Amino acid sequence: MTVTSSFGAPPRRSIEWPTLGLIAVIYGGWIGLTLAFNHIPLWIAGPAAAWLSAWHSSLQHELTHGHPTGDKRLDALLGFPPLALWLPFERYRDMHLAHHLEEANLTAPDLDIESYYVSEKTWRNAGGIARLALRVRNTLAGRILLNPLWMIPRFLLAEGLAVIRGEPGARRIWGLHALGAAAVLYWALAVCRVPLWDYLLWFVYGGTALSSVRSFAEHRSAAAPEHRTAIVERAPVLGLLFLFNNLHVVHHRLPGLPWYRIPGFYRRNRESLIASNGNLIYRGYGEVARRYLFREHDAPINEWMPG
Repeated sequence: MTVTSSFGAPPRRSIEWPTLGLIAVIYGGWIGLTLAFNHIPLWIAGPAAAWLSAWHSSLQHELTHGHPTGDKRLDALLGFPPLALWLPFERYRDMHLAHHLEEANLTAPDLDIESYYVSEKTWRNAGGIARLALRVRNTLAGRILLNPLWMIPRFLLAEGLAVIRGEPGARRIWGLHALGAAAVLYWALAVCRVPLWDYLLWFVYGGTALSSVRSFAEHRSAAAPEHRTAIVERAPVLGLLFLFNNLHVVHHRLPGLPWYRIPGFYRRNRESLIASNGNLIYRGYGEVARRYLFREHDAPINEWMPG
């Protein structure tokens, strides 16, 4: 897949050592936390578990774009361990790259796999409870609390049907994923004695909920495709958690740029990037929360469908 940009393509490095170091930190942190989970207060262990799981999700996103080695099989192996249990890396990689394939389809329901918008037809056919759920999900509080309940079952149902139908690769991907998930659970539950409920609540639900903060403000429907990708500045803590995809317009301009080079690139090209995305910018996640904690980020219906 080739993505063009007015800013030019970044030079490719053979091995990205900061990402390899991050991989060691995340997997080492997960091993250490599961070993210590029952020996530290839950108010520390639980949020730490959600953080590590969300960080691992950010890492997997990085690996979908050919980091840190450029070897597709090796990068997939590094991202394979399913710490959050429900998402096979290979399936996520294919879906996410499809999200990048055609910028004109960004935010379009049924065309952009990562869109949180719905078509007018879906909205018309939805009942009152479904419409309310869609509107609540478009608030930050709703996205954090409800998105795991909405996204995970729908994804698993669709993938289960793909396996049943025998879609190419589905059974292989899910067979390998099941082995990986079983290994994760064996370590956490049998070796470390982490209660299953705690693992599901913190590592799975909590991690997915925390990752939803990032996706909440990444894209917004607009007539011009280049105006659909946002910037969230001043995020020193959550920026690291999300591997600086808070500066999301940079990632869509240069999806091959490694995470640790995104802030510098943004600083050097800030004015041009803001002009290019139609000034879709937030000063930080605090501003996002103040504006949208209990208010809708946008209407559920996408008004700008590709023609």
